[in-house]
Amino acid sequence: MQKSIYDDETFFDAYSQMQRSVEGLAGAGEWEALKAILPDFQGKTVLDIGCGYGWHCQYAAEQGATSVIGIDPSEKMLEVAKAKNQYPDVVQYELGDAESLQFADEQFDVILSSLALHYVADYEQLIQKLRRMLKPQGKLIFTVEHPIFTAEGSEDWVKDTDGNIDHFPVDHYFEEGERATHFLGSDVKKYHRTLTTYIETLLKNGFILEHVIEPTPPERMLDQPGMRDELRRPMMLIIEAQKGDA
Repeated sequence: MQKSIYDDETFFDAYSQMQRSVEGLAGAGEWEALKAILPDFQGKTVLDIGCGYGWHCQYAAEQGATSVIGIDPSEKMLEVAKAKNQYPDVVQYELGDAESLQFADEQFDVILSSLALHYVADYEQLIQKLRRMLKPQGKLIFTVEHPIFTAEGSEDWVKDTDGNIDHFPVDHYFEEGERATHFLGSDVKKYHRTLTTYIETLLKNGFILEHVIEPTPPERMLDQPGMRDELRRPMMLIIEAQKGDA
């Protein structure tokens, strides 16, 4: 497992000041859309891949999950998650990444992942692994950066000479693979894949598609700096799928 960019002191400090870091789920623009499709957690076993501060783990426990495992490759992120853990008898945190998952077949009712799978190089291999780890009719729900957002690579607006937003660049959309992005003042490696790849890989590997959502910020957040600009292009993608019988 490679050292996580989130363990870099400068990067982590910048991340900790983001609205979603300070306010938790209420500060995440996609939360209301995601919350609306989450399954009933009562009595469920849950895995959260790339759990970060553990917000989704805590929510699952609050909603009645009996066992929640959150994994993240960042020691710094897990330190915060453990400090915020209000359900120590239910929620456990482990150091690890998506590629190094080593859980039993049919161990989980629900697998969650928030903004982590675009760091994964081999998406199909991961999907095959997650399917094995899910119980029959188990749910996989994940958010990633939208393919339109990741395609060109810079992940930033093009501005005019006065510094005003002109447009968002989309280029090399069908050229999947590694992208060198600049995020929170640091160089970050991510992986771009098309919407077709995200969806067809699930269908090909025995999942039943339930939801595909391009979330927009709720009305209550639109007066916050920069948030209304998020209506000009999709930044995130939410997918929910159920493990099929095949």
